[in-house]
Amino acid sequence: MRCPFCGFEDTKVVDSRAADGKKRRRRECTNCGKRFTTYESVEMPALLVLKKDNSVELFDKNKLIKSISTAVNKRPVSIEDINNIVECVESRYANSNQITSSEIGEIVLVSLKKIDQVSYVRFASVNKDFNDVESFIKIISELKNNDNE
Repeated sequence: MRCPFCGFEDTKVVDSRAADGKKRRRRECTNCGKRFTTYESVEMPALLVLKKDNSVELFDKNKLIKSISTAVNKRPVSIEDINNIVECVESRYANSNQITSSEIGEIVLVSLKKIDQVSYVRFASVNKDFNDVESFIKIISELKNNDNE
């Protein structure tokens, strides 16, 4: 680890502890004696998303958050709920290197269905590419039938 003060390449770890899912290390430069803090975290392998048009792109957590946020706009769904859904997707596919956009959509839909049915219908309309009113009627009927069971 290079010292940020003098640029010397030899430092020693003085203290180490866990902090916010990371490893916090206090280091001391063996050349100038100044101390500084570093944080160590696990780097997850890149997760690729196979899109419906067969293109591939890197998984973007912020893009998923934005997509869910649009569906839950003005609904009683908290930021914490949204983050939990995104974490569910990330943790479920943490050891994978590829996921389809349809798989991501299904995880989000299952979660939204439990939290808020209006948000569920909104997200489904985009994710399942509704083209007509019949698509909305069908999914709402399914929701009503599930509630009656």
